[in-house]
Amino acid sequence: MTYWLSIVVATPAHSSVAGALTYASERPLLPGSLVRVPLGKREVLGVVWERLPDSGDLLPTQARNVLGELEGLAPLSATWRRLVAFTASYYQRSLGEVALAALPPQLRELTTVQLARRLKRPAAIQSNPPEDTTNLIALSKEQTRAIAEFDADTRPALLFGATGSGKTEVYLRAAAKVLAEDPGAQVLVMVPEINLTPQLQARFEERFAHLGPAQVVSLHSGLTPAQRLKSWLTAHAGQARLVLGTRMAIFASLPKLRLIVVDEEHDPSYKQQEGARYSARDLAVYRAMLESATKEGETDKAAVQCRVLLGSATPSLESWQATVAGRYQRLTMNERIGGAEQQGSLPAVRLVDMNHQPKHCTIAPPLLDAIGQRIARGEQSLIFLNRRGYAPVLACHDCGWKSECPHCSAYRVFHKIDRTLRCHHCGFTERVPRACPSCGNIDIAPVGKGTERLEEHIAELLAGVTRPDGSPLRIARIDADTTRLKGALESQLASVHAREVDVLVGTQMIAKGHDFRHITLVAAINPDSALFSSDFRAPERLFGLLMQAAGRAGRDADHGEASEMWVQTFHPQHPLFGALKKHDYPAFAAQELKEREAAGMSPFGFSALVRAEAREQAVAQGFLNAAAEAAQAQQLPGHEAVTPYPAVPMTIQRVANIERAQMLVESPSRAALQRFLAAWQPVLHQTRQEGDFKSLIRWAIDVDPLAI
Repeated sequence: MTYWLSIVVATPAHSSVAGALTYASERPLLPGSLVRVPLGKREVLGVVWERLPDSGDLLPTQARNVLGELEGLAPLSATWRRLVAFTASYYQRSLGEVALAALPPQLRELTTVQLARRLKRPAAIQSNPPEDTTNLIALSKEQTRAIAEFDADTRPALLFGATGSGKTEVYLRAAAKVLAEDPGAQVLVMVPEINLTPQLQARFEERFAHLGPAQVVSLHSGLTPAQRLKSWLTAHAGQARLVLGTRMAIFASLPKLRLIVVDEEHDPSYKQQEGARYSARDLAVYRAMLESATKEGETDKAAVQCRVLLGSATPSLESWQATVAGRYQRLTMNERIGGAEQQGSLPAVRLVDMNHQPKHCTIAPPLLDAIGQRIARGEQSLIFLNRRGYAPVLACHDCGWKSECPHCSAYRVFHKIDRTLRCHHCGFTERVPRACPSCGNIDIAPVGKGTERLEEHIAELLAGVTRPDGSPLRIARIDADTTRLKGALESQLASVHAREVDVLVGTQMIAKGHDFRHITLVAAINPDSALFSSDFRAPERLFGLLMQAAGRAGRDADHGEASEMWVQTFHPQHPLFGALKKHDYPAFAAQELKEREAAGMSPFGFSALVRAEAREQAVAQGFLNAAAEAAQAQQLPGHEAVTPYPAVPMTIQRVANIERAQMLVESPSRAALQRFLAAWQPVLHQTRQEGDFKSLIRWAIDVDPLAI
């Protein structure tokens, strides 16, 4: 007997075979089964999406046969398939593209025999020995209250906790409760950055050592393909009780998921920027809702309840507004661990008015003096500048030549350590010229400062300073350039924790998430550029980054009262800095939300960006404008509530010789925007096939974009 199956395979969103394909099988395969199928001349991995009813209209000769099933692997659950289907629909991508990208890359290449070698017999679910609670730290009053309030509600919860208030301990207790109540339950803990995963993983492994080995696994792009496959298979089999990972982990196959924790939920790293541009934070909330729905054959909804806990000291304004509207539960922890008697543990914020400092100085004299005092006391300082390299540009002051990238509309950054000019957009790298390529002047000079130059400059300014024991000062730099090699970041962080570093210079990768116990001074060198950005989210990101950076100071109760956050600015009267001085996120959020509501921006309005890339800017913009005109002429569903704006060049207009343009589409209604985008997809596809747009390289839709 022949069975007809709807199977999804990895196809681009705008392919002519973007949907599920029909295949024939001699076996009645279950939905969610992984199979090998022919696609063109290739053999690819597919996911059985559903069984189709027998139809006399479809002859066996019109469908190709399934080549084989990956035996020994349980089918992907209906909940997982619904999550993937929603993601594909909401973010305007093909079903197969999302489904197959969510699976480990190595799984797509394995045959049934190869898979069988890697599969381990799933361990029987059994009661684990009780957790050893003898060494648990005592909870603060705020932690105790937050956990009790979380347990008493079923809504998504936002844990609004100051840096150092003990949010991780709340995560650990919430996870422990879930795992103790259900011997087969699973917990997903998400972090924004790969470099934060080992630190968090160590804490979870230590706390849940009683569960046994291999029950805490990681899922992120830093793993080798074999490691990622092993973690995925362990989670899929239900053997892994705790899964820690970055945004990709939201699609992990977890058959008995009961809790999702999203740490630093505000972080833009949760938004995918290639392919399906999904928000892992938003999908976490949606997945918890799906997992909490009554399963087939189960009548007690509470028995399958899945909770989601979002945590941040500076929540995204979307999540904050959700608590204001009552859709999310808000749990508040204002005090750092140590109690109210040490309220000085929140660092004092000092604003340095650079208008009153010596002209062209990089480090203001008062800040330099404060750093020297910290060194004399054996304490550490962190200097934060969100720009790597030695200088943003190399320039000739005679003829005006600048180190522009020949392939991008951006400057190449000067890296002194290897004497190169490097484009951070396309990667094009050249040796620094001996003289100006335009006029021959040998006096070409760096303009501006990056972390590499800042490190050098601080060493010059503190040349005569020594440590309390008389040993020389030690300065370290942590950024994307110093952490390229495997294990480099871990080694450098270990040096900081071991107090082998007196002054740490770095980018935002050290400004959040790390638990530095001996840093008592944090300084932000040049934060003003975000104050007047054309991106409406820039102030939110800046405030969050400065708050997170400030949180690295005074985390040890012994240093709490003496900790400081210094901010060098030419605009000390700006309201953002006023809220920062008071550590008053609610006041900042209230003002920002008021402005966004007046402008109809997120979270009060909804938007999408349609981006196009071509060899010529005119082609990219022409395609977008022509597609918008066609949509208007056809009166697509939802068009009456949608406003498409004229196409414009992107901020970085050219990257790797590819011209980039974008069109903003806004609507006060999420539903209307979704209807319009879904109906617009075929119009965009058709427009590309017509006129002069066949030379268009690619186009894509970004729903809920982070930058406009």
